[in-house]
Amino acid sequence: MFKKLTVTFGGLGLIPALPGTYASLGAALIYYAVWCAAGEHTLPIMAAATFLCAVLVAKTYPWARQIFATDDPRQFVLDEVVGQWLTLLFIPASPHTVAYMAVGFFLFRAFDVAKPFPIDRIERIRGWAGVLFDDVAAAIFAGVGLRILVWLTGLVVAG
Repeated sequence: MFKKLTVTFGGLGLIPALPGTYASLGAALIYYAVWCAAGEHTLPIMAAATFLCAVLVAKTYPWARQIFATDDPRQFVLDEVVGQWLTLLFIPASPHTVAYMAVGFFLFRAFDVAKPFPIDRIERIRGWAGVLFDDVAAAIFAGVGLRILVWLTGLVVAG
């Protein structure tokens, strides 16, 4: 039971509609809670949590694949958690951090769902690597997009 709760991120992956979105939202809320509690220490704490969660993906994927009887189980949402946290690591320290978190959430979900090139190709890799690294790629796209938006909004405010 504990393993199932882990791979479904507290059961969010068991929600029939949009389990990845619910897991991403849960991950974003955890990131926000850590940011509220840890302030300037958020980055190293969440970077470590992201890395540990990625290791957990690799370790628990074979079990989840067997239990849910598919190569990319919808219920297995730890990869979305990694992707969401990785995206949020791109946020600069700013008075607008909460707004940037919201934008990061939506950008990650957009890239994860749309899967533009090369994310669509990465998803085809078999096993845990394909399950994890397509979300990592979506997070990188979202994070870079977020930094561009931060830069552009800085230009608008300064200009």
